[in-house]
Formats: sequence, structure tokens, C-alpha cells
Amino acid sequence: MLYDFHTEYESKLTTPEEAVKVVKSGDWIDYTSCLGKPVLLDRALAKRKEELYDVKIRGNLIAGPIAVAECDISQEHFVYHSWHCSSYERKLCDRGLCYYIPMVFHNNAAYYEFFLKVNVVMVSVSPMDKHGYFNFSVNTGVAAPITRMADIVIVEVNEHLPKVHGGYDECIHISEVDYIVEGEHEPFMGSKAILPTDTDRKIAEKILPYIVDGATLQLGIGSMPNALGELIAESDIKDLGMHTELCSDAYLSMYKAGKLTNRRKKIDRGKGVFGCAVGSPELYEWVDDNHGIAAYPLEYVNRPGVIAQIDNMVSINSCVSVDLYGQVAAESSGSRQISGTGGQLDFLIGASASHGGKAFICMSSIYKDKEGVYHSRVRPQFDGDIITSPRSQVYFLATEYGVINLEGRSTWERAEGLISIAHPDFREELIREAEKRKIWRRSNKH
Repeated sequence: MLYDFHTEYESKLTTPEEAVKVVKSGDWIDYTSCLGKPVLLDRALAKRKEELYDVKIRGNLIAGPIAVAECDISQEHFVYHSWHCSSYERKLCDRGLCYYIPMVFHNNAAYYEFFLKVNVVMVSVSPMDKHGYFNFSVNTGVAAPITRMADIVIVEVNEHLPKVHGGYDECIHISEVDYIVEGEHEPFMGSKAILPTDTDRKIAEKILPYIVDGATLQLGIGSMPNALGELIAESDIKDLGMHTELCSDAYLSMYKAGKLTNRRKKIDRGKGVFGCAVGSPELYEWVDDNHGIAAYPLEYVNRPGVIAQIDNMVSINSCVSVDLYGQVAAESSGSRQISGTGGQLDFLIGASASHGGKAFICMSSIYKDKEGVYHSRVRPQFDGDIITSPRSQVYFLATEYGVINLEGRSTWERAEGLISIAHPDFREELIREAEKRKIWRRSNKH
């Protein structure tokens, strides 16, 4: 007969209000990531505002509202931090209610193991199975390393979370849990679909010829990856694989079209690998109890040495702007935090080292500001902007005007290539700026 964990479960079961009493002033609390946000515990903790001071909370890619951030604009009681901003967390940053933590995702576990304090972790999990395990679900990418280092572990059982199969660290056993909280949760509505623009489709069309049968894809979040997923679904490309930090609906589109099989992968053969998943309710239904899917911690998914083992690894991410030297700003606009470094640098390095691998960074050539004025995303030189990817690591860059390869290219070759994919209305001005910086040859093409 199997061991019955019912008695232990009942002994650890408590209310959100009782569970959050373990939090003390000055503590570091972790909400982990994405759907791992502990909705009931967050609300209960916010109600203790007047009793607590200087409680610091970490999270990332969390949809709102976050009660502890919203309830205390003074930040005397609660201070919220994010490893990678969701659209909601970006708005908190704009209001001065969220502080970004610079990082690269493959080191996320090491940050907690060697450098960070976690007094209490609060994480949503799927209901316990008969063996005493709670599943971290689409939050597997970051959850286990955090819970391992926490002084106190509180799990919030969310009846709507999918159970996701994993490579390792996708679960936590009841013996490692201090408190269990239950309660009714709203069904997941899913993230709002980001519809591809005509420009997104044009960029995707430029990249499509570089993707071969049997390639494994990493797609960043946003409308351009979604456009690429749609094009691939309509293409003749076959037997694609998935190895990605973030699983989105683009992969579901490819799967439904019969393009995503994972058959040709040299590691994790037959498995679509991801760290976190954000998307529609249909996406969560797809990853639920799916033996063709494996969730891993980001220390594995994003490790450049692991990525390099995958033949024909194709990484596709986006950026805000690039300068004529090839430096990439992908997480901020000036000093305004937009998202985060995430896995861009991890996959740039890993995909570049893969046999047949390619790493793309994509952007529209121009953008329009609030006053309706157009600006070039190819800029002469950054001045105070936050650099996400150094020029020494940038591989392919793509706009709706073409794709260039910067690997091994000199300063004048980079300037020429970047200007060739800039919007035509800005090219002459960029040439003049390149000449000022002595990175434009007289023999360069105009």
C-alpha cells in the first residue's frame, strides 16, 4: 500500500491569513514567476501592511495586480522587485513601484544559491498527487532553486494550474513544504494576444529562409515571433524542435500544423523543452499532462553549453534599438525599464556555438513617438542607454528591409550593413554620423 500523505497535508494546511504571519519586518519574500504568483497569499500579506516595514518581494513576468506593490506607494512597508518585467510590472516601474534586477537567466539558480537571501517563498502549485508531490507547472523555470534556498516554504494550491512533465525540479514534495494554502481562484484568462503587424510579417518572411528542416527554435515573446510561428505553420518546413526559455502560442500554432515534432533533436529527443509558459488557456491545456513536453529549470534551458549541443539551433529575439557599432538595447528605452535581459545573451552565445545554429535579433526599422514623429531604431551611437547584448556577441540582425550578419565584421562593415537595413528615410543621416565617427569608408555603397 502506498504511503498516505493525507495526515501530513492536513497538519500543514492553513489559511492565507495565518500563513503570512511568518513574515517579519526586513524579510526577503519571493513570489517566483508567471502563474506562480500566490494570489491569495499576496492579498493576505498586503493586509498586514501597517504591521510590517521594509519587506522586500521578488518576482518576474507576473501579471497584475500585485497587492503588496499597489497598497504601499510610500514603500515603507513593501518594496517590489522584478527579474524581468511583464507589461504590468513595466507600469509599476513607471510609477516607481518596482525595481529591476539585472541578470542573465541561466545564472538565476546560482544567484539564489550563492548570493541571495530568501526568508519566505510563496508559490502557486497544482494540487498534490498521490505520491505527495506538488507540480510547479509553467513556473518550473525558476521555482525549485528558490524554494530550496528559502527558510520557509508556503505553497498555494491553484486548482487551475496545468500539471507539466519535466526533466528535473518540476515538483516539490510535501516533506519540503512548511505550510499549504487552499482557496478558490479565478480561471486563467491568458495573456492578451499580440497580433502581428505587417512589418512583423515582413521581418518573419526575411528570416524564414534561414530555417531548415529539423531546426530547433527559441522564440522570444512578442508579435514578431507570433508572425514567424504563423508563417512556419503555413510553410513546407518540417520536424522542428522546441528549446525555449518562454513557451508561447507560436509553438502551439506550429504543433497544430504538424510542424513541431522534436524528432530530430540530439538531446531531449521527442521533447519540446521550455522553462516558463505564458499565453492562452489553450496553450496551458496543451502543456497539461503532455509527455511530449518537458519543463526544466532555466539553469538548464538557458545554459549556453546545453544550447550549443543542439544542431541547427535557431534563436529569435527582439530589441528596442541598435547603434552603428552593433550594440543592442533590448530591455529599456533610455533609462525606462521595459522588460529585461532575460535569455537573449544566453541564446546568442549558445545558438552561435551550435552546429548550423543561428541567432537573430529583430526590430522594426522605425517607431513613432507620442507626438507622431518617426525615429530610426538604428541609431548613431548609444549615449546612456542600457546595453543588453554587446557588439562582440551579436550575430544576425533583421528588419523589414533585410537580414545582416555581424559576426567577424569590422566597424565599417557593421555600419554599412546596419545602414542597409535601416529605414531609407534615415540612411543619409546615418551615413553622415558614421563618417563623423570614422567608421564609414569612402568606397562604401550609398
